[in-house]
Amino acid sequence: GQLAGRICGIINHSYIKKWGNSYARFGWVDFIDDYEVSGALFATVEKWAKEKGMEYVHGPLGFCDLDKEGMLVEGFEEMGTFITIYNHPYYMKHIETYGYKKDAEWIEIDITLPDEETAAKITALANRAKEKYGLSVVPLKSSKDVIPYASEVFDLLNKGYEHLYGVVPITDKQVKAYVKQFFSFLNMDYVCLIKGPDGKLAGFGVIVPSLSEASQKSGGRLLPFGFMRFIKAVKKNDILDLYLVAIKPELRSKGVPYVLLDELTKSALKNGVAKAIASPELETNHAVQSMWRSYETRIHRRRRCYIKQVNLPDADHSQNS
Repeated sequence: GQLAGRICGIINHSYIKKWGNSYARFGWVDFIDDYEVSGALFATVEKWAKEKGMEYVHGPLGFCDLDKEGMLVEGFEEMGTFITIYNHPYYMKHIETYGYKKDAEWIEIDITLPDEETAAKITALANRAKEKYGLSVVPLKSSKDVIPYASEVFDLLNKGYEHLYGVVPITDKQVKAYVKQFFSFLNMDYVCLIKGPDGKLAGFGVIVPSLSEASQKSGGRLLPFGFMRFIKAVKKNDILDLYLVAIKPELRSKGVPYVLLDELTKSALKNGVAKAIASPELETNHAVQSMWRSYETRIHRRRRCYIKQVNLPDADHSQNS
């Protein structure tokens, strides 16, 4: 017969050690619109988690925060980013039928690039911050120029994201894998590294041309024609996906966001970009959302992490987000 569904159960020991929660995760879940199928999938993961001594099951989540996470619950008709999960609307009905409740929610924001007057104001704020706080932009000509900063980039990710929902430190092995997988494909127009007065990395931003339309037209396949669509999308595109932004916590109020936004906005406008789509950010992450106050924005998609107790008496399972 044909495949009707799949699910992955994960116990992340780094997560349990950091947060003190005996949680199992589920991820990579797909199923047809059949309660017998979905029920069997979740029952299997819950039974396994219970046997392993876990108190709760939550997800969809991956092994770390750079994996795809969150079930789409709003904005099904909207174009998402290449790194997010798409699922049918019926998924939400199924999982809630089995007693899963909302534990966290991410929003995705559609950002319209500013006009020249607004862009000039951002530049003025960025220049003031550079002068006042001793910030400087690292010149980048090719992906080889980024490699020496790889370790600092991921250290900054670990520090900047450590308080966010479900986040666990990225290991050295994972860093090497991500560098090998992604760094060679970066467009230097859309990578910004900022140094602080001590010469160390104060913040960074990574944006890529949207691959969503190319992926959709190719059915997610590179062959036979998908590869050419992807290449075309990378070379010329009026939509960008904002993948990663991280700022050293103690420098968030020292103008680093303005310098990042100024550099990336100038590159986008130079290349004829009309808008950017921000990768999922927690609805409670007001620090990141405040970065877009000079731009016209629209929340166009929401995705949710669900949780269910499978073992032991009720307990407070809340986390800082």
